[in-house]
Amino acid sequence: MNEPLAERVRPKTLEDYISQNHLVGEKGALTHQIKKGILPSLILWGPPGTGKTTLANIIAQESGRPFYTLSAINSGVKDIREVIDKAKQSGGLFTTKNPILFIDEIHRFSKSQQDSLLAAVEKGWVTLIGATTENPSFEVIPALLSRCQVYILNAFGKEDLEALLYRAMELDDYLKSKKITLKETEALMRLSGGDGRKLLNIFELIVNSEASDTITITDEIVLNKIQKNTVLYDKTGEQHYDIVSAFIKSIRGSDPNAAVYWLARMIEGGEDVKFIARRLLILASEDIGNANPTALVMANTTFQSVTTIGYPEARIILSQCVIYLATSPKSNASYMAINHAQQLVKQTGDLSVPIALRNAPTKLMKDLGYGQEYKYAHDYANNFVAEEFFPTELSGTSLYKPGNNPRENSLKDFLKNRWKDKYEL
Repeated sequence: MNEPLAERVRPKTLEDYISQNHLVGEKGALTHQIKKGILPSLILWGPPGTGKTTLANIIAQESGRPFYTLSAINSGVKDIREVIDKAKQSGGLFTTKNPILFIDEIHRFSKSQQDSLLAAVEKGWVTLIGATTENPSFEVIPALLSRCQVYILNAFGKEDLEALLYRAMELDDYLKSKKITLKETEALMRLSGGDGRKLLNIFELIVNSEASDTITITDEIVLNKIQKNTVLYDKTGEQHYDIVSAFIKSIRGSDPNAAVYWLARMIEGGEDVKFIARRLLILASEDIGNANPTALVMANTTFQSVTTIGYPEARIILSQCVIYLATSPKSNASYMAINHAQQLVKQTGDLSVPIALRNAPTKLMKDLGYGQEYKYAHDYANNFVAEEFFPTELSGTSLYKPGNNPRENSLKDFLKNRWKDKYEL
């Protein structure tokens, strides 16, 4: 019984596959394509332990295609080319049976490694299935991403996780030899963090640690058994999100000391340096904005710097940026403005662009009056003239409410001076 429980009970068919109904349920986005065996190259994006590898295997099994697999951790360009050469001999562009090439953790491939896949995907030598826990927009090169469909897998919910446990107890010969009662499952659910593989690993650890064949699973037993194996920072579990939340709220709350502490917790836990830097980029705009526009420049420079340098030195740059953002004036006015604007668009639909603001590249458009009444601001004193830029139905609408800080107070004065009472500021 050297094979882990998660491998022993890995689903082999769509009928056995648990969760991800939006992809492989009765009306799932992939169900019909899998059954027909006609699939585009695709990227499966989701947290660890949500069934990406299992789904790739099922797709290959259901479609009856040759299946090749590579791991981005230990495969290079040479390995990719060897697999593609084999695939070219067993499939091609004009068959629905072209081989599937599955690449686990494709986000770990370098640009040159990803480049080596382009021709094979474009010419149909293989159907690529890439699995990643990272946002493909950041980790997969645009040329390859444009040739793939991206499908998102969600973390398992409580019902899915319990279904995994009961399925394992029903199918696995070793577990069936025990008399197991699931009296409490809250600790198992919480510690798994929505990761099915982690859940089964913990469950197997608990079962193996019990001397008796009669086992009652309780929260107390689970916590006691795995306490020594619990890390201080789980990049995929509940604590990950709690620490990130504390980190962001400390910066938003202008506490550099707490912010640096939570930064250290993430660094010591092995958090991806780019994940941290991306969070700082978002915060610089969402929580600081025009109260200090340099904050966004600082955060962007930090992202570029730490991406180039990496750990351990990146920690210094992150610390500098975190302290700068925490001690900066705060404003969420830009964040609120776009929220209000999007809500307004949803409520009012596609309102017509005023005639004066329309583009007039053709004679017909000019004859129809497009752009004729537009007032060119630079022709007027102080490069400004009062004009309506909203659709007629929204005339006088105010979306941007400047924050109460020195810089945005000056912006407020600027707007009042020009628009007077037109906008409520």
